[in-house]
Amino acid sequence: MTKAWPKASMGEIAPLVRRPVLTRAEELYREIGIRSFGKGVFHKAPVTGLDIADKRVFTVKPGDLLFNIVFAWEGAVAVATEAERGMVGSHRFLTCVTDKSKADARFLNYWFTQAEGRDQLLRASPGGAGRNRTLGVEKLAAIHVPLPPLDEQRRIVARIEELAAKVAEAQNLRALSDQATVAFVSATHAALATSKPEPLSKFIELDEDATPIEIGVPYPQAGVRGFGGGLFAKAPVKGGETTYRTFNRLYQGALVMSQVKGWEGAVAMTPKELHGYFVSPEYRTFRCRADRCLPEYLAALVPTKFFWGRLKDATRGVGARRERTRPEQFLRLEFSMPSLRDQERAIATFTSINAVQGLQQETATGMSAMLPAILDKAFRGELS
Repeated sequence: MTKAWPKASMGEIAPLVRRPVLTRAEELYREIGIRSFGKGVFHKAPVTGLDIADKRVFTVKPGDLLFNIVFAWEGAVAVATEAERGMVGSHRFLTCVTDKSKADARFLNYWFTQAEGRDQLLRASPGGAGRNRTLGVEKLAAIHVPLPPLDEQRRIVARIEELAAKVAEAQNLRALSDQATVAFVSATHAALATSKPEPLSKFIELDEDATPIEIGVPYPQAGVRGFGGGLFAKAPVKGGETTYRTFNRLYQGALVMSQVKGWEGAVAMTPKELHGYFVSPEYRTFRCRADRCLPEYLAALVPTKFFWGRLKDATRGVGARRERTRPEQFLRLEFSMPSLRDQERAIATFTSINAVQGLQQETATGMSAMLPAILDKAFRGELS
């Protein structure tokens, strides 16, 4: 609950201001976008007035408090900076000009991106469930925002930004550590794998546990992130809620590849935590050949760009128009692999690295929760 500061309506402290642009066919324009969850503005590629056609666009100025009316309810709010000077936004982007004698635009931005502010935007966004909601202009103007004195607003903003910078620095250091870990695995593999390249089919084989789907039975789901990002758990699907007739059941040590997104590195090894989860038939599973490849070694190798970067070679086409990555194409890729003895030696080192990565992941989860916690304390008046 926000501290009991006096409240003022958005219509009073930050009214909507529209600056229509009369576009010219030959001129270039850059449009803005706003990321959800308070993650700021991004810039779209330049387009001509001819590309914009009859779409209405409006000028953005530094200091504007911006709302994406489609995603405002999930925190698509931002403050325009000098970098956005001269850019434009479509009718889906509201530009509110803050009365600087009453409110700081950055304070309002932070308030709207924390839980209570997002709840107010949700209430002001009528429509169907999920992303069919649209922020109403009049409803936005009617939202009442708690406002401490201006000096206190600025102090709170400065403190939030100071702490947010420290969180960002820690996240950057963790990312650099992750990169170093992956680079070490790649370098170790290159040093050990000195044999002649062989088809991947010499080391792994297609091995699927196709499970018929029964009506009403829940099947816990898993997905695969691209670029070696690993497997993740998803909500269960009940039989009857899908057109698939079977799911592939995961087992510990299975290599999982997405046929649809294999070309962008959607491949991973199954950890014990996801043993028994299910994936659609578009995800193919492979088992290590016991005489050539150890699952623990492959688990360390798969997340490296050295490995997942090769999947694009197994798929024809460009970008979203690529064909599915078929198992037979995947198995034809050639790799050099260390002997089983060298794999065992490397696993001892990789196990230590995996433990560090586990701690890093726990730290990453904690860091992701820090900024919301900071905002929560700030608007309860507890941020010293």
